[in-house]
Amino acid sequence: MATEAVNVTEETEHMLEKNLIRKETENMTSSSDAKEMRAVILTGFGGLNKLRVTKKTMPEPQQGEVKIRVKACGLNFVDLMVRQGNIDNPPKPPLVPGFECSGIVESVGENTMGFEIGDRVIAFVNYNAWAEVVCTPAEFVYKMPDEMTFPEAAAFSLNFVAAYMMLFEVANLREGMSVLVHSAGGGVGQAVAQLCSTVPNVTIFGLASCFKHVAIRDSVTHLFDRNVDYVQEVKKISPEGVDIVLDCLCGENTGKGLGLLKPLGTYILYGASNMVTGETKSFFSFAKSWWQVEKVNPIKLYEENKVIAGFSLLHLLFKQGRCGLVRTVMDRLFSLYNQEKIKPVVDSLWALEEVKEAMQRIHDRGNIGKLILDVEKSPTPLMASDSTETSEAGEEEEEEEEPEGDNDNDKERMPFIQ
Repeated sequence: MATEAVNVTEETEHMLEKNLIRKETENMTSSSDAKEMRAVILTGFGGLNKLRVTKKTMPEPQQGEVKIRVKACGLNFVDLMVRQGNIDNPPKPPLVPGFECSGIVESVGENTMGFEIGDRVIAFVNYNAWAEVVCTPAEFVYKMPDEMTFPEAAAFSLNFVAAYMMLFEVANLREGMSVLVHSAGGGVGQAVAQLCSTVPNVTIFGLASCFKHVAIRDSVTHLFDRNVDYVQEVKKISPEGVDIVLDCLCGENTGKGLGLLKPLGTYILYGASNMVTGETKSFFSFAKSWWQVEKVNPIKLYEENKVIAGFSLLHLLFKQGRCGLVRTVMDRLFSLYNQEKIKPVVDSLWALEEVKEAMQRIHDRGNIGKLILDVEKSPTPLMASDSTETSEAGEEEEEEEEPEGDNDNDKERMPFIQ
């Protein structure tokens, strides 16, 4: 009976997914005159087999919006969490993922000021970025520096704005301070390292998988393997601790980070990647990470003179309306870029049809810098073979249990695309 029930459940889920795809197709073909575009579609929350590239009706700008012909899209760890359904209140699938892109202005809606057709721009998008064309309100759009490439632009917005605001708006980074950053080889980690280098005598403690050390050792002052007891290693160098801790992991690292803070130090949580361990959402991993988070005692914070904070750029933009502040930060960052003090680190370029492989590279923590979806790039044949249909192998892989933490052997199997 239990086996029959499982079979019925799987069959029902498969039928629901087919209905979602059918409805999406009907919507896309409802008007024969409507222009179409390629887009990455997430058909449901789960594994990589929930992603496919298909045709979708091209959007048109509404009042106050800018229509952008996309050249490149940023791929972030938060996109992996969206795919698994690991975030609060995600849109109902099918949906187009992605929160940042770069491209060329194709048209503007009524009463849209500040942009002209042909402008090269960077944009934040509240979902829908992984497509050939996007429309987004003008307050989320910024003109690119002349020397910046489209892949660099797609690697710039989320990473550098988040890093800048955490360091300078939240933690008030100043000369002579020290910073501990997790995932130092990732997009945000590399942005943090570059921004810290613009302030005199800042000491950077970086944590990363050992296979990344050769590539990133020059960007930080002290580099440690993420799997060692980094608390003791940091205290050997700086017995009093550090001024700023930037934590994208959560779980047990929260307590470790708070314990490393100097008096008047600031701990900032800006992610929870420890809650993502396997191919699909795991309630066990979520519960384990939540249980490991040290319970914060306000009296203890008061006695130890420590600050604990959280930061989410997407919430700041799309839910809390701080577009003006973000624009000011973007202007400062563009100035630093033009002075050649900062430069986005692009790990690799991937075609839209290679989104599954690109996302797997992030899952394996195999990237150094930012992964970019290049809309105009042609996919390699082996990668494109499963771009539109769910494979049986994908279904089976989704059920397999992934080991926690980094697996260097897994990283080696992923192609590196220039």
